[in-house]
Amino acid sequence: MEKRVLNILKKHIDRDNIVLEKPKNRSFGHFSTPIAFNLAKEYKKAPKIIAQELSKLFESEEIFERVESINGFINFKLNEEFLDEYASWVLKNENDFGSEINSTSILLEFVSANPTGPLHIGHARGAVVGDALLKIGKHLGYKIVSEYYVNDAGNQMYLLGVSLFLAGREHILKLDVEYPEQYYRGEYIIDLAKEAQGEFGEDIFLDEKSIKELSEFGKNKMLELIKSNLKDIGVEFEYFISEKSLYDRWNSIEDRLNKNSSIYNKDGKIWLKSSEIGDEKDRVIVRDSGKLTYLAGDIIYHDDKFSRGYDRYINIWGADHHGYIARVKSAIKFLGYDESHLEIVLSQMVALLKGGQPYKMSKRAGNFILMSDVVEDIGADALRFIFLSKKCDTHLDFDVEDLKKQDSSNPVYYVNYAHARVYSIFRKADKSFKDVMDIKFENLNEDAKDLLFTSLQLPKILRDSFESRQVNKLTDYLQSLSSMLHSFYNDNRIVGSEDEKQLLKLFAIVATSIKVGLKLLGIIAKEKM
Repeated sequence: MEKRVLNILKKHIDRDNIVLEKPKNRSFGHFSTPIAFNLAKEYKKAPKIIAQELSKLFESEEIFERVESINGFINFKLNEEFLDEYASWVLKNENDFGSEINSTSILLEFVSANPTGPLHIGHARGAVVGDALLKIGKHLGYKIVSEYYVNDAGNQMYLLGVSLFLAGREHILKLDVEYPEQYYRGEYIIDLAKEAQGEFGEDIFLDEKSIKELSEFGKNKMLELIKSNLKDIGVEFEYFISEKSLYDRWNSIEDRLNKNSSIYNKDGKIWLKSSEIGDEKDRVIVRDSGKLTYLAGDIIYHDDKFSRGYDRYINIWGADHHGYIARVKSAIKFLGYDESHLEIVLSQMVALLKGGQPYKMSKRAGNFILMSDVVEDIGADALRFIFLSKKCDTHLDFDVEDLKKQDSSNPVYYVNYAHARVYSIFRKADKSFKDVMDIKFENLNEDAKDLLFTSLQLPKILRDSFESRQVNKLTDYLQSLSSMLHSFYNDNRIVGSEDEKQLLKLFAIVATSIKVGLKLLGIIAKEKM
């Protein structure tokens, strides 16, 4: 709808920066534009006069019931016939509702947790946000693909091998073991060591030379578990890329950075001149031992990313990686790419309660809250919806007991109940959506028109959610639409009323918007509850 209105405005006003707004007062209409204020200087007239003149140009357009200017704004009310035709199209083309064509290619990287342990609840937020953006982006026609960057190089992988080696010596060989200051704890390490025993035999824990082999074994097992955990919440990646597989490119990248005079040697280390491009100080990329730092690995990976020629690159990182943004972007610029093509979305921490008390940590994970435990507790749908219900860069606090309630305090239940209520009404009326697709809307009351217009707003909400990277706009919309449906149902008789068929068609549109919206959040709408 919004695009149709914008196209009409552009036909009469040769401008690309036309803004459409939703009037605060619903009596003013469905859309409003302040374009007259933008044209005042050029036309050398008061906005009020310009708005009056422009309004006359739009009055002949058949999709408008009313066009009027008020204090320099131009307000538009869509006519019932246009809304009816669009509603019928939606019911017949559910899968295309809100879809678009877009040539922009995007590489979306998210989760990328180290394969050294199970996924904890902090990883889950970035996972569902990334997956929802992926689903919405694809629906909007973007050529968007998902990627998981496997951090399988560096000290953390060595520590995994050491942890398995020592766990095997203590719990399998029953030897006295002195653990280093840094190592991976938790029952999962003991379980992994026992799996290694089954794979290689006890001798694997006799010689420290086996640490490398144990590290690789542990990584592969953890990656299998991570993929399984993600699949349980409906997240599957198109690409996995290994950090270790890219390391042989470092010499050529170092040569390029050297030729660009963007690195230097000091104290036996190699430093990136990141302070020249927004960072608070220069950063070490090669230690005096000759080993690459974590940042060097990111530089190699982003060089690989940009060499693939996508239009945009989106990374979803934990909020603790905020300081890395300037460092990585400076390296991208030094390598000759446009760093503005990289966008970082930060995912804040999650605080969980259970019955008002802090959620119990997992012994298996070593004092983390396991994502799998929470999914088992509340289900994947509730986890996805609540994790998408707030801006990604704000803290999220919730009590899992609230998500088990069968009432309006549980948002995913509330939205699903609205969808299921529509199907219940259709069953009571002994009709299907097909039976009302071609029913004409005539003389709907204002509440019905508001509900219809809101339900047809889904395409705009999807665009806003994706372009702002705020999927919570979609969850907010679904809750608001559900609230409108519940209120309308409580105030109006549907089955057996004079307008039964019209109201059934109206409810079918609402259910379709909820169904499509939930699907793009990774949730299958319920037809019975």
